[in-house]
Amino acid sequence: MTTKRLAVLTSGGDAPGMNAAVRSVVRTALERKAQVFAIYEGYQGMVEGGDRIREMNWDSVGGILNLGGTIIGTARSDDFRTHEGRRTAAKNLIDREIDSLVVIGGDGSLTGADLFRQEWPALLKELVESAQISAETVEQHGNLAIVGLVGSIDNDMHGTNMTIGADTALHRITQAIDAIASTAASHQRTFVVKVMGRNCGYLALMAALATGAEWVLIPENPPHMDNWEEKMAADLRRGRAAGRRDSIIVMAEGARDKHGNPIGSSYVQKFLEEQLHEEVRVTVLGHVQRGGSPSVFDRNLGTMMGYQAVDTVLAAQPDDEPQMIVIRGNRIGTAPLMQCVEQTRAVAKAIDDHDYERAMDLRGSSFKETYRTLRTLLRSLPHASTPGQKHLRLAVMNCGAPAPGMNTAVRAAVRLGLDRGHTILGIANGFKGLIDGEVQEMDWMSVNGWAATGGSGLGTSREIPSGRDFYAIARTIEKYDIHGILMIGGLSGYQGAHHLFRERENYAAFNIPIVCLPASINNNLPGSDLSIGADTALNVIVEAVDKIKQAAVAQRRCYLVEVMGRKCGYLALMSGLATGAERVYLHEEGVRLNDLVTDVEQLRLGFEHGKRLGLMIRNEDAHEVYSTNVLCAIFEAESNDLFEVRQTILGHVQQGGDPSPFDRIQATRFAAQCIDFLIEQAQTSEPESAFIGLEAGGVVLHALEEMPKMVDKENQRPKHQWWLDVRPIAKLMSQPMPTWQLEQEA
Repeated sequence: MTTKRLAVLTSGGDAPGMNAAVRSVVRTALERKAQVFAIYEGYQGMVEGGDRIREMNWDSVGGILNLGGTIIGTARSDDFRTHEGRRTAAKNLIDREIDSLVVIGGDGSLTGADLFRQEWPALLKELVESAQISAETVEQHGNLAIVGLVGSIDNDMHGTNMTIGADTALHRITQAIDAIASTAASHQRTFVVKVMGRNCGYLALMAALATGAEWVLIPENPPHMDNWEEKMAADLRRGRAAGRRDSIIVMAEGARDKHGNPIGSSYVQKFLEEQLHEEVRVTVLGHVQRGGSPSVFDRNLGTMMGYQAVDTVLAAQPDDEPQMIVIRGNRIGTAPLMQCVEQTRAVAKAIDDHDYERAMDLRGSSFKETYRTLRTLLRSLPHASTPGQKHLRLAVMNCGAPAPGMNTAVRAAVRLGLDRGHTILGIANGFKGLIDGEVQEMDWMSVNGWAATGGSGLGTSREIPSGRDFYAIARTIEKYDIHGILMIGGLSGYQGAHHLFRERENYAAFNIPIVCLPASINNNLPGSDLSIGADTALNVIVEAVDKIKQAAVAQRRCYLVEVMGRKCGYLALMSGLATGAERVYLHEEGVRLNDLVTDVEQLRLGFEHGKRLGLMIRNEDAHEVYSTNVLCAIFEAESNDLFEVRQTILGHVQQGGDPSPFDRIQATRFAAQCIDFLIEQAQTSEPESAFIGLEAGGVVLHALEEMPKMVDKENQRPKHQWWLDVRPIAKLMSQPMPTWQLEQEA
């Protein structure tokens, strides 16, 4: 049987996470016993041939996970745009018997790939007629299989929730705006921040949501009035009058007015200076947004997409439609490539036609909901309550260990509730505060600046009510006339909420809706693939491990890094995937002595063959006996002086820091849906209670009474943990060579 050959290339603008995708494609292909080539400098390299098309081995892609850009290069190719150039490219591929391509790029790159695929039979025919290849070659390679991965910081491709590079770009933008906001507040100054996104306002929209900006300008939905500048200035003045010291306007580079005229940052600056009679500064972030080391999300997205791309392209049949690898509802899948490209271009056409309603529709319901939520959060003050509406008193609280993003969720809940005309009460220190009656009314400005801050402004505790606590809680609910409770926190908060729900028959005061919003760095909550805070913790871990790796490689060391998670291995596994750790120890899998013998042998063998770095990651409760100290002692004793062993216990640094953009955005979205739920249920005679989460199908609400059935009570984690399905990918990527090669050597 002929060995399958495929090639991978990156094209168009570079995006952080492309290297992770290239690494994944190469190693997955080798694991599948295929030969894999990298085409350097994109389509231009395909046309030039020669050493631009190089066969890759396992080590060719070692050490690139944390690198930004693309190590195989990218370039715009005028030659490939011509028929003659594509024919030359086909010859260069056929000479190497390559008839499968994984293309990582934007819509232009993927369109070029599909055109190349369509022309392939005709190009080969021309090469046969000119005697450059044989007819037998055409028989063997008569069809070109194409799979696309979208690498674009703009997140502008239809059909996928996220594109490779977008999350990292958001990290750069939010870090910049957070820094600018402190300067702006110090001087009571206005800043205009311009971000990338030609026909896509994703970065501007999400950055404004994540940073608590006061105005946003995006191409899909320009200001609807002709005098929008005056409204913007008036809104900023109202914000200052309400107590805001900083004013941030975020605008996409493709921002325009309703007539299609471009809006420049200099124009906005000049107008505001004239209206506000103060200095207005402009910051154009430019290419810093697409540079630097990729975020955890982009590393793991690139890895999982690359893995899926190889399996898809190797299974492709001659009549199959080209596929694009997508992520929807936190699951990797496929979608027809050109259908996604056409829908993406339809957005640009709608914007050019000034059909902004259609442009927003094409962006999808999530984009539209986020925009509506942002419009409320941008306000200087809430809308006045509607005459005749039922006035509700809703409470918000934090429970469990602190998780970055808790404050973001509280801010969103408070402002969205107030804007709907209701009173929002803050409960201090979780259920302990509810027992002790620590309740205060929240106003619009009481949560100002909370979008970007870690920790818990309300205070939190792990206390779970029981016994006489229920009577005290009932008295507090009656005293403050609470009509609904939003609990933002971890498993202890879920258990406390369930206890109140269960005690309804004994306490009439508990006949109110309660909704739980998942916030825990351990990501150990039922009914949700991801909890608020887990993404931030992962980025903290990976940043630390990246630094550890730099130190270790200089001294021939093996590091064992202990991370949090209790008996849930999410942080360990996903940080291991993002850092290229050779071994991850999880409580879910356990640790056996035979495993340790194998691990020691692998380490020794690697260092004997010139390896300079070893990295192991251990979940803090992976095993009662084989602690981090014990494992380090074993590795040190068996190292034969080939390497040193060091341990790093990251500890509570994983719970700290400002929340990542993902956690801020998800916290806001969850809070918006939770407030809607409470308002709806509080006006019924038999209100329901629930816990919210993100699952494969999107955001879902589960009945609170179902919570115990979904929890592994002994291990304090969900019975179903989706991320364990990623374990085979992590194992494959961390091997020193393909499995079949390891077996041959054994």
